[in-house]
Amino acid sequence: MKSLKDAAAGRIDTLSGRILALSHRIHANPEPGWQEHQAAGWISGELAGFGYEVTRELCGFPTAFAAGVGRGPLRLAICAEYDALPGLGHACGHNIIAAAAVGAAAALAPIADALDARITVFGTPAEEGGGGKIELLERGAFDGQHAAMMVHPGPLDVARAEPFAVSHSRIRYRGQAAHAAAYPERGVNAADAFTVAQVAIGLLRQQLASGTRVHGVLTNGGEAPNAIPEVTEGRWYVRAGSLAELDRLEERVRHCFEAGALATGCDLDIEAESKPYSEFRTDEDLLALYVDNAVRLGRRFADDGPDMRMNRASTDMGNISLVLPAIHPYIGIDSLPAVNHQKEFAAHCVSGAADRAVLDAAKAMAFTCIDAASDAGLRGRLMSAGLERDSGSTSDDERQALGVR
Repeated sequence: MKSLKDAAAGRIDTLSGRILALSHRIHANPEPGWQEHQAAGWISGELAGFGYEVTRELCGFPTAFAAGVGRGPLRLAICAEYDALPGLGHACGHNIIAAAAVGAAAALAPIADALDARITVFGTPAEEGGGGKIELLERGAFDGQHAAMMVHPGPLDVARAEPFAVSHSRIRYRGQAAHAAAYPERGVNAADAFTVAQVAIGLLRQQLASGTRVHGVLTNGGEAPNAIPEVTEGRWYVRAGSLAELDRLEERVRHCFEAGALATGCDLDIEAESKPYSEFRTDEDLLALYVDNAVRLGRRFADDGPDMRMNRASTDMGNISLVLPAIHPYIGIDSLPAVNHQKEFAAHCVSGAADRAVLDAAKAMAFTCIDAASDAGLRGRLMSAGLERDSGSTSDDERQALGVR
């Protein structure tokens, strides 16, 4: 096993320029969810060059793909994300996630058969609110996989993902336009409906549990100050500790939006942007392997404090974790005081520390795959669980992961 790890590390070091060039190219060309055509092409092209069999437009999604190598029965999945945030670019560092996945894949390609495994990189679009992994999961893309992993950048190294479950909704009020000075009584003010709803949500927060979040933005607040706004629109997220808690909280938030419609006489439409993201279920054995490998590479994990809270960020990888053994550790890029979803963090995602994180994450994931394939007990557990999933009916967890409620 040591010789395999040495070979994997040496290959990543040899290919480091190519891997980091990919990270920087994706960063310089940010594409929002479901529109990541360049990034998906670049990543899948690199994987094809490393000997992977690439399926593009996976499950009918133009920017999703799967790339596999090896003929062994153990199937290990590495997830790549590459969508950017509108207006902020790669302020969550998905360029690092994608490049690290490619680096790990490059290291594992020559040794997959020696591990008696098949390694598959899944290109998963639209993590930032679109639920790409959930759509792929629902359409069977992950069928037959025994475990899944990815590494996400943050200010600090944090081992355990503890994300909120989250729903993403588009809110639309429709009223009646009128001249605001001459005929105000003939208008039905859609902006007032949003004001009522936001006041109601603000008051509701006093009675919400500490492990919940409700937040959003107004994307259309009207057209002209002398016209009663006929249409207003917004995007809102509701977060809770689990899908079950989220169900209960969503009902209370929906009542707040209904209050805006009732008070003003507007029509209300609430449309889900994606299926809900779930909480995360960590596979402890896989996480212990990752942490050990990362520490041996010189990484140091944060124990406590507000700066490590990126591990609470919601992710559609949570839905994968309810179906497959999975890990989602965070790797630090020394960005503080800048944190995820800030422009300053985006700038840090092509820094020297970020480049080191790409290569360290690639090695840690490759080493973890080697360990999982080589440990008879863990390998057996992963494959036995896979056989049970393949032969059994859909469990409650799997139904939740697919957004069936």
